[in-house]
Amino acid sequence: MALKHEPTAPYHSAQDALRVLETVARHSAGITDSDLARDTGLDRGRLTTLLRMLRREGYVEQIADGAYVTGDTLRRLTSAHDRERALREKLQHTLDRLRDSVGAAVYISRYVDGEVHVTQYAAGPGAPAVNEWVDFRYSAHATAVGKSLLTQLDHNGRRDHLSRHKMARLTSRTITSDKLLLSRLESQPPTVPVLDLQEYAIGTVCAAVPITAGSAVGCLAVSLPVEHAHRLKRAADTLNRNAAPVLLSLTL
Repeated sequence: MALKHEPTAPYHSAQDALRVLETVARHSAGITDSDLARDTGLDRGRLTTLLRMLRREGYVEQIADGAYVTGDTLRRLTSAHDRERALREKLQHTLDRLRDSVGAAVYISRYVDGEVHVTQYAAGPGAPAVNEWVDFRYSAHATAVGKSLLTQLDHNGRRDHLSRHKMARLTSRTITSDKLLLSRLESQPPTVPVLDLQEYAIGTVCAAVPITAGSAVGCLAVSLPVEHAHRLKRAADTLNRNAAPVLLSLTL
């Protein structure tokens, strides 16, 4: 399966953050922001924004003299001991914070071995999760999650997926024509959230943004009851702005 790589803003932010982390890690006694700017080639405004995010996420810490050293989160995620548990806990913490920020259920999904998998999510009483009345693996054509993952594959990868999963009509809004769906996926700009406006389930709207890390295809998604559909764009924009920490965790 080939991927259709079109780097998004979160991807560039994660790559810049990695450059900062690699530089900090080389200086066990600490490195100042001035030296970081010189060594990474990042302008001061960009560096300040990245350092703020990296401190909030626990990837770097500031010591008494103001220099930066690696933080506990980075040490746990790069340790061979129990890395998977550390990653899951870190992602869950990020999802919980995003849920509270957007006031909606938030999901991480991956495309693994030719199938859609919702790997983690954060929901709550005021942010209900989607009722999975049809297995997400078999309904990629109708969900924001599925369509976002499919947009990140090449044309042959999309056709292969659709050949293995019948495009059932789940609601009156569901696209069941593979030709129409493929056309829409092909024209979907990578920087614009993919939407599901009651295509999967009546009463629910969703949006998803890509978080591709290396050869792994993924997305970050949000769902809302249809009566809150007016909040969907703002929620998706918030997801997009906050996707870099998720992508960074998956990349380390």
